[in-house]
Amino acid sequence: MNSDQRTTQQVRHSRLIEQIVAGQETSDGAGVRLTRVLTQPLQYRLDPYLMLDAFGSDNPDDYIAGFPDHPHRGFETITYMLTGRMRHRDSAGHEGLLQTGGVQWMTAGRGVIHSELPEQQDGRMAGFQLWLNLPAKDKLCEPWYRDIQSEQIPELVTDAGVTVRVIAGHSHGVDGAVQREVTQPLYLDIHLPAGAEFQQPLSPTANAFLYVYEGGLEVEDKPVPLQRMAILKKVPEADGVVLRAAGASRALLIAGEPLGEPIVQYGPFVMNSQEEIFRAISDFREGRLGA
Repeated sequence: MNSDQRTTQQVRHSRLIEQIVAGQETSDGAGVRLTRVLTQPLQYRLDPYLMLDAFGSDNPDDYIAGFPDHPHRGFETITYMLTGRMRHRDSAGHEGLLQTGGVQWMTAGRGVIHSELPEQQDGRMAGFQLWLNLPAKDKLCEPWYRDIQSEQIPELVTDAGVTVRVIAGHSHGVDGAVQREVTQPLYLDIHLPAGAEFQQPLSPTANAFLYVYEGGLEVEDKPVPLQRMAILKKVPEADGVVLRAAGASRALLIAGEPLGEPIVQYGPFVMNSQEEIFRAISDFREGRLGA
Protein backbone atom coordinates (compact mmCIF):
# COMPACT_ATOMS: atom_id res chain seq x y z
CA MET A 1 0.00 0.00 0.00
CA ASN A 2 1.33 3.42 -0.95
CA SER A 3 1.53 5.67 2.08
CA ASP A 4 -0.31 9.00 2.12
CA GLN A 5 1.68 12.09 3.11
CA ARG A 6 -0.14 13.74 6.00
CA THR A 7 0.29 16.80 8.17
CA THR A 8 0.42 15.94 11.84
CA GLN A 9 -2.75 16.76 13.78
CA GLN A 10 -2.00 18.87 16.84
CA VAL A 11 -2.64 17.65 20.38
CA ARG A 12 -2.99 20.52 22.84
CA HIS A 13 -2.64 18.48 26.04
CA SER A 14 -1.07 15.05 25.96
CA ARG A 15 -2.16 12.26 28.22
CA LEU A 16 0.40 11.25 30.82
CA ILE A 17 1.60 7.78 31.74
CA GLU A 18 -0.37 6.25 34.58
CA GLN A 19 1.57 2.98 34.83
CA ILE A 20 4.36 1.05 33.12
CA VAL A 21 3.65 -2.68 32.85
CA ALA A 22 6.09 -5.52 32.20
CA GLY A 23 4.47 -8.55 30.59
CA GLN A 24 4.42 -12.06 32.02
CA GLU A 25 6.30 -14.85 30.25
CA THR A 26 3.98 -17.77 29.60
CA SER A 27 2.94 -20.32 26.98
CA ASP A 28 -0.34 -21.07 25.25
CA GLY A 29 -1.75 -23.38 22.63
CA ALA A 30 0.48 -26.44 22.22
CA GLY A 31 3.40 -24.76 23.98
CA VAL A 32 3.90 -21.51 22.07
CA ARG A 33 6.11 -19.20 24.12
CA LEU A 34 4.80 -15.65 24.47
CA THR A 35 4.59 -12.60 26.72
CA ARG A 36 1.17 -11.73 28.12
CA VAL A 37 1.25 -7.94 28.21
CA LEU A 38 -2.38 -7.17 29.04
CA THR A 39 -3.34 -9.60 31.78
CA GLN A 40 -6.70 -10.42 33.37
CA PRO A 41 -6.32 -8.02 36.35
CA LEU A 42 -6.15 -5.09 33.88
CA GLN A 43 -9.34 -5.95 31.99
CA TYR A 44 -11.59 -3.43 33.74
CA ARG A 45 -8.95 -0.69 33.59
CA LEU A 46 -8.40 -1.23 29.84
CA ASP A 47 -12.01 -2.14 28.93
CA PRO A 48 -12.93 -3.03 26.13
CA TYR A 49 -9.61 -4.90 25.75
CA LEU A 50 -9.21 -8.26 27.46
CA MET A 51 -5.71 -9.47 26.56
CA LEU A 52 -2.62 -8.61 24.53
CA ASP A 53 -0.01 -11.28 23.82
CA ALA A 54 3.33 -10.57 22.16
CA PHE A 55 5.20 -13.44 20.54
CA GLY A 56 8.54 -13.47 18.76
CA SER A 57 11.26 -16.06 18.34
CA ASP A 58 13.85 -17.34 15.88
CA ASN A 59 13.65 -20.77 17.52
CA PRO A 60 11.00 -22.99 15.86
CA ASP A 61 10.65 -24.96 19.11
CA ASP A 62 9.01 -21.85 20.58
CA TYR A 63 6.19 -21.71 18.02
CA ILE A 64 6.13 -24.74 15.70
CA ALA A 65 3.28 -26.58 17.52
CA GLY A 66 1.02 -23.55 17.12
CA PHE A 67 -2.53 -23.37 18.43
CA PRO A 68 -4.51 -26.54 17.58
CA ASP A 69 -8.33 -26.59 17.69
CA HIS A 70 -9.70 -24.53 20.57
CA PRO A 71 -13.01 -22.70 21.23
CA HIS A 72 -13.92 -19.03 21.73
CA ARG A 73 -17.15 -17.24 22.60
CA GLY A 74 -18.09 -13.65 23.39
CA PHE A 75 -15.29 -11.49 21.95
CA GLU A 76 -13.07 -10.73 18.96
CA THR A 77 -9.48 -11.84 18.33
CA ILE A 78 -7.12 -9.64 16.31
CA THR A 79 -3.84 -11.23 15.26
CA TYR A 80 -1.17 -8.98 13.73
CA MET A 81 1.78 -10.78 12.15
CA LEU A 82 5.02 -8.79 12.06
CA THR A 83 6.82 -11.64 10.36
CA GLY A 84 5.94 -15.25 9.60
CA ARG A 85 3.10 -17.37 8.21
CA MET A 86 0.18 -18.95 10.08
CA ARG A 87 -2.82 -20.88 8.73
CA HIS A 88 -6.29 -20.29 10.21
CA ARG A 89 -9.18 -22.76 9.98
CA ASP A 90 -12.45 -22.64 11.92
CA SER A 91 -15.76 -24.40 12.45
CA ALA A 92 -17.66 -21.68 10.54
CA GLY A 93 -15.87 -22.77 7.36
CA HIS A 94 -13.34 -19.94 7.20
CA GLU A 95 -9.75 -20.55 6.17
CA GLY A 96 -6.93 -18.11 5.53
CA LEU A 97 -3.19 -17.61 5.58
CA LEU A 98 -1.88 -14.89 7.87
CA GLN A 99 1.39 -13.56 6.44
CA THR A 100 4.01 -10.93 7.26
CA GLY A 101 2.40 -7.54 7.83
CA GLY A 102 -1.14 -8.92 7.73
CA VAL A 103 -4.01 -9.02 10.20
CA GLN A 104 -6.54 -11.73 10.99
CA TRP A 105 -9.72 -10.32 12.56
CA MET A 106 -12.16 -12.86 13.95
CA THR A 107 -15.45 -12.31 15.75
CA ALA A 108 -16.11 -15.42 17.82
CA GLY A 109 -19.62 -14.29 18.74
CA ARG A 110 -21.86 -17.20 19.77
CA GLY A 111 -18.99 -19.59 19.32
CA VAL A 112 -16.29 -20.88 17.04
CA ILE A 113 -13.64 -23.59 17.20
CA HIS A 114 -10.49 -22.70 15.30
CA SER A 115 -6.84 -23.55 14.85
CA GLU A 116 -3.83 -21.33 14.10
CA LEU A 117 -0.87 -23.37 12.87
CA PRO A 118 2.49 -22.12 11.56
CA GLU A 119 3.28 -22.69 7.89
CA GLN A 120 7.03 -22.41 8.35
CA GLN A 121 9.64 -24.81 9.69
CA ASP A 122 12.33 -22.25 10.49
CA GLY A 123 12.98 -18.51 10.58
CA ARG A 124 11.47 -15.83 12.77
CA MET A 125 7.81 -15.68 13.76
CA ALA A 126 6.68 -12.53 15.58
CA GLY A 127 3.45 -10.67 16.17
CA PHE A 128 0.62 -9.88 18.55
CA GLN A 129 -2.80 -11.18 19.47
CA LEU A 130 -5.30 -8.74 20.94
CA TRP A 131 -8.68 -9.66 22.44
CA LEU A 132 -11.46 -7.08 22.03
CA ASN A 133 -14.62 -7.57 24.06
CA LEU A 134 -18.08 -7.58 22.50
CA PRO A 135 -21.00 -5.70 24.04
CA ALA A 136 -23.57 -7.90 25.80
CA LYS A 137 -26.07 -7.44 22.95
CA ASP A 138 -23.55 -8.86 20.44
CA LYS A 139 -21.93 -11.67 22.40
CA LEU A 140 -24.02 -14.32 20.68
CA CYS A 141 -23.80 -12.83 17.20
CA GLU A 142 -22.91 -14.86 14.11
CA PRO A 143 -19.15 -15.60 13.88
CA TRP A 144 -17.25 -13.43 11.40
CA TYR A 145 -13.76 -13.60 9.94
CA ARG A 146 -11.57 -11.48 7.70
CA ASP A 147 -8.00 -11.84 6.46
CA ILE A 148 -6.40 -8.44 5.84
CA GLN A 149 -3.21 -8.72 3.81
CA SER A 150 -0.37 -6.29 4.43
CA GLU A 151 -1.06 -4.25 1.30
CA GLN A 152 -4.69 -3.77 2.41
CA ILE A 153 -3.75 -1.96 5.62
CA PRO A 154 -3.92 1.82 5.07
CA GLU A 155 -0.75 3.75 5.88
CA LEU A 156 0.18 7.39 6.30
CA VAL A 157 3.48 9.26 6.61
CA THR A 158 3.63 12.47 8.63
CA ASP A 159 5.80 15.50 7.85
CA ALA A 160 8.20 14.23 10.51
CA GLY A 161 8.69 10.96 8.60
CA VAL A 162 6.60 8.84 10.97
CA THR A 163 4.90 5.90 9.24
CA VAL A 164 1.58 4.81 10.72
CA ARG A 165 -0.25 1.61 9.78
CA VAL A 166 -3.94 2.14 10.58
CA ILE A 167 -5.33 -1.28 11.43
CA ALA A 168 -8.52 0.02 13.07
CA GLY A 169 -10.08 3.40 13.76
CA HIS A 170 -8.90 6.68 12.26
CA SER A 171 -5.63 8.61 12.24
CA HIS A 172 -4.93 11.96 10.55
CA GLY A 173 -7.74 11.59 8.05
CA VAL A 174 -6.96 7.96 7.20
CA ASP A 175 -9.59 5.30 7.92
CA GLY A 176 -8.32 1.99 9.23
CA ALA A 177 -9.00 -1.41 7.72
CA VAL A 178 -11.68 -2.20 10.34
CA GLN A 179 -14.23 -0.08 12.22
CA ARG A 180 -16.47 -1.02 15.13
CA GLU A 181 -19.44 1.14 16.16
CA VAL A 182 -19.70 0.45 19.90
CA THR A 183 -16.10 -0.02 21.12
CA GLN A 184 -14.62 2.26 18.42
CA PRO A 185 -11.20 0.54 18.51
CA LEU A 186 -8.08 2.44 17.50
CA TYR A 187 -5.16 0.17 16.56
CA LEU A 188 -2.04 1.84 15.17
CA ASP A 189 1.39 0.42 14.39
CA ILE A 190 3.70 3.47 14.55
CA HIS A 191 7.24 3.56 13.14
CA LEU A 192 9.20 6.60 14.32
CA PRO A 193 12.64 7.70 13.03
CA ALA A 194 15.20 8.89 15.58
CA GLY A 195 14.18 12.24 17.05
CA ALA A 196 10.67 12.18 15.57
CA GLU A 197 7.45 13.18 17.32
CA PHE A 198 3.96 11.83 16.66
CA GLN A 199 0.68 13.24 17.91
CA GLN A 200 -2.55 11.23 17.98
CA PRO A 201 -5.89 12.68 19.09
CA LEU A 202 -7.83 10.42 21.45
CA SER A 203 -11.41 10.47 22.68
CA PRO A 204 -11.44 11.71 26.29
CA THR A 205 -13.58 8.73 27.32
CA ALA A 206 -11.43 6.06 25.65
CA ASN A 207 -9.07 3.78 27.52
CA ALA A 208 -5.67 3.76 25.83
CA PHE A 209 -2.28 2.10 26.09
CA LEU A 210 1.03 1.94 24.27
CA TYR A 211 3.36 -1.03 23.71
CA VAL A 212 6.94 -0.48 22.52
CA TYR A 213 8.35 -3.39 20.51
CA GLU A 214 11.45 -1.72 19.05
CA GLY A 215 13.58 1.07 20.51
CA GLY A 216 12.03 3.28 23.18
CA LEU A 217 9.67 6.24 23.45
CA GLU A 218 8.89 9.15 25.73
CA VAL A 219 5.50 10.54 26.72
CA GLU A 220 5.82 13.97 28.31
CA ASP A 221 9.46 13.22 29.23
CA LYS A 222 8.62 9.89 30.89
CA PRO A 223 10.34 6.96 29.14
CA VAL A 224 8.56 3.87 27.88
CA PRO A 225 11.29 1.23 27.52
CA LEU A 226 11.47 -1.62 25.06
CA GLN A 227 8.90 -4.39 25.61
CA ARG A 228 6.88 -2.38 28.10
CA MET A 229 3.26 -1.29 28.06
CA ALA A 230 2.33 2.22 29.16
CA ILE A 231 -1.24 2.75 30.36
CA LEU A 232 -2.26 6.30 29.45
CA LYS A 233 -4.05 8.31 32.10
CA LYS A 234 -7.52 9.69 31.41
CA VAL A 235 -7.90 13.34 32.41
CA PRO A 236 -10.54 15.79 31.11
CA GLU A 237 -8.05 18.28 29.65
CA ALA A 238 -6.08 15.71 27.61
CA ASP A 239 -7.14 15.48 23.97
CA GLY A 240 -4.59 12.93 22.77
CA VAL A 241 -1.06 11.68 23.24
CA VAL A 242 2.32 12.94 22.05
CA LEU A 243 5.07 10.36 21.45
CA ARG A 244 8.76 11.15 21.03
CA ALA A 245 11.54 8.79 19.92
CA ALA A 246 15.18 9.28 20.87
CA GLY A 247 16.20 6.51 18.47
CA ALA A 248 14.36 4.65 15.74
CA SER A 249 11.37 3.01 17.44
CA ARG A 250 8.19 1.06 16.77
CA ALA A 251 5.12 0.81 18.95
CA LEU A 252 1.46 -0.11 19.05
CA LEU A 253 -1.03 2.53 20.16
CA ILE A 254 -4.38 1.01 21.10
CA ALA A 255 -7.52 2.71 22.40
CA GLY A 256 -11.23 1.99 22.68
CA GLU A 257 -14.46 3.07 24.33
CA PRO A 258 -15.19 1.11 27.52
CA LEU A 259 -18.32 -1.03 27.61
CA GLY A 260 -18.80 -0.66 31.35
CA GLU A 261 -20.32 -4.15 31.57
CA PRO A 262 -19.45 -7.12 33.81
CA ILE A 263 -16.51 -9.20 32.54
CA VAL A 264 -16.61 -12.89 33.43
CA GLN A 265 -13.86 -14.99 31.85
CA TYR A 266 -13.24 -18.70 31.94
CA GLY A 267 -10.32 -19.50 29.64
CA PRO A 268 -11.47 -18.95 26.03
CA PHE A 269 -14.98 -17.76 27.00
CA VAL A 270 -15.74 -14.16 28.01
CA MET A 271 -19.32 -13.38 28.97
CA ASN A 272 -21.24 -11.15 31.40
CA SER A 273 -22.31 -13.70 34.03
CA GLN A 274 -21.34 -17.05 35.53
CA GLU A 275 -24.55 -18.55 34.13
CA GLU A 276 -23.48 -17.60 30.61
CA ILE A 277 -20.06 -19.14 31.22
CA PHE A 278 -21.64 -22.39 32.43
CA ARG A 279 -23.76 -22.41 29.28
CA ALA A 280 -20.69 -21.87 27.08
CA ILE A 281 -18.87 -24.77 28.76
CA SER A 282 -21.91 -27.01 28.40
CA ASP A 283 -22.36 -26.05 24.73
CA PHE A 284 -18.71 -26.85 24.06
CA ARG A 285 -18.76 -30.19 25.86
CA GLU A 286 -21.95 -31.26 24.11
CA GLY A 287 -20.79 -30.18 20.66
CA ARG A 288 -23.15 -27.24 20.22
CA LEU A 289 -20.52 -24.49 20.28
CA GLY A 290 -19.29 -23.92 16.77
CA ALA A 291 -21.80 -26.36 15.31
